[in-house]
Amino acid sequence: MNARQQVIRVGVLGAGTVGAEVAARLIGDRDEMRARVGAPVELVGVAVRDLDAPRHPALLRELLTTDVRSLILSSNIVVELIGGIEDAREYVLLALDSGADVITGNKALLATHGPELFAAAERVGAQLAYEAAVGGAIPIVRPLRDSLAGDHVQRILGILNGTTNYVLDRMDEHGDSFESALERATELGYAEADPTADVSGADAAQKAALLAGLAFHTSVPLDAVPVEGIEHVTLDQVAAGRASGHVVKLLAICERLTDPSGAPGISARVHPALIPRSHPLAAVHGANNAIYVEASAAGSLMFYGAGAGGPETASAVLGDLVSAARRHVIGGPGLLGSVSAALPVLDPGLVTTRYQVTLDVRDEPGVLASLSAVFSRREVSIETVVQSRAPGSGTATLVVGTHRASESSLAATVQDLSRAGEVAAVRGVLRIEGE
Repeated sequence: MNARQQVIRVGVLGAGTVGAEVAARLIGDRDEMRARVGAPVELVGVAVRDLDAPRHPALLRELLTTDVRSLILSSNIVVELIGGIEDAREYVLLALDSGADVITGNKALLATHGPELFAAAERVGAQLAYEAAVGGAIPIVRPLRDSLAGDHVQRILGILNGTTNYVLDRMDEHGDSFESALERATELGYAEADPTADVSGADAAQKAALLAGLAFHTSVPLDAVPVEGIEHVTLDQVAAGRASGHVVKLLAICERLTDPSGAPGISARVHPALIPRSHPLAAVHGANNAIYVEASAAGSLMFYGAGAGGPETASAVLGDLVSAARRHVIGGPGLLGSVSAALPVLDPGLVTTRYQVTLDVRDEPGVLASLSAVFSRREVSIETVVQSRAPGSGTATLVVGTHRASESSLAATVQDLSRAGEVAAVRGVLRIEGE
């Protein structure tokens, strides 16, 4: 049998929203898929936990199986869409060790066990592809891995979670409270019944680890990505940002840095941040995602679109699947991302940016001078101060904008402020990015 007569056998693990969409497309677009790949692509089975659960009409019962291992071992390409970590890890390793290519949208799996899985793929020359794991339908893995492979990516700013972007957008555009905006997001299906992974920043952190690894050719452990969520972002902070020409977004930030000796390294982090309203990311509304890449030669690039959804995510999965299937037709080892740079992930305290610090202070003479001394002692320079008073309360609110300073200096300043007798409360700290 020559290469053009072979049949590429595909097994899909999981029949949820994305898995069902992928399976339905493989069935319905069989002829088009054959033309693109150069060989027939056959869906040989879909692994499910319950054979009797309601299914997409395209998924005939004879395609369904609970025997995951047999399906994997009878497939040339395995599409892992079951989610979770430990079971998925077992199945992906089984598939790779058998020589099958694996397509996955499982960001948690890759962020936790990526080095082990990529090593397994390299050992047998298989392909482990994951375009759907970051940004849904947005093509970003292949551009970073292939199109920009000869360039030097300096920085990535990403809005990588649709739920948090929707919530912050409602707070900015409509004045909704965090609770009200999150309730609305849940009603519309943007937020899960338990939105903790979204609003805590954990979901975006997993994606940031993957993006940083791709962009800087370095393995980035998930526990090296500091995370702050949006739970404590207030309407007052959003309004103060608007007054200064900024908008609050939950950003994943991956960038090249140097340590105090001048040696190169990288940083990846996730936190709510103020960005100028003139920045392209400020125009990302609703539940959309976007990734803004700054590269030495290519300049600034932005990738924008739907970050989730069945058809959208299935599009990314199928793109990877066509690439893997063509490898089976043409031959050769799978394409893997490079981690040859092995740059260190530097201490987050070395990151520098500008900050907006919101304080409740005693409303009396001399307070501002005292607080200025606190900032100065930690070598954090004040750029702007906006003061508002609540009549009869005896307190005032200060919104202090700083010049660029290190995270370690700012953290020490906030600690000092929280102990100062003039300060009733440190209400919040936002970084200012994208300038």
